[in-house]
Amino acid sequence: MSEQLKVTGTITKVLEVEGGTSKAGKEWQKQCFILDTKTKYNNIYCFEIFGEDLVNEFNHFNKEGDEVEVSFNVSTNEWKGKYFTSLSAWKVFKATEETTAKEIQEVLEADESEDDLPF
Repeated sequence: MSEQLKVTGTITKVLEVEGGTSKAGKEWQKQCFILDTKTKYNNIYCFEIFGEDLVNEFNHFNKEGDEVEVSFNVSTNEWKGKYFTSLSAWKVFKATEETTAKEIQEVLEADESEDDLPF
């Protein structure tokens, strides 16, 4: 059984969105951000968010200076005898609960208006 990993800290930098096309021809998008936990050791983390929807959601609700709680997975890949580890964020919440119900409702209403179905 794997343990759910979480860390709380301040977003100190949001890096540029990266994108490309996979070998299978599918478009992809990711964005990295830096989190400082203000602890004495192991205090800086670089997380990546993968997928256009998650990147857009992250950018809508978060900015540099925000206190957030990040739920993430750790993954390691091998390539030509070298190992690369990434921290993949899958949930980012404001630690101070600054996101109000009104902000969330505005986003939901904007999404619904795009789909204007008659039923």
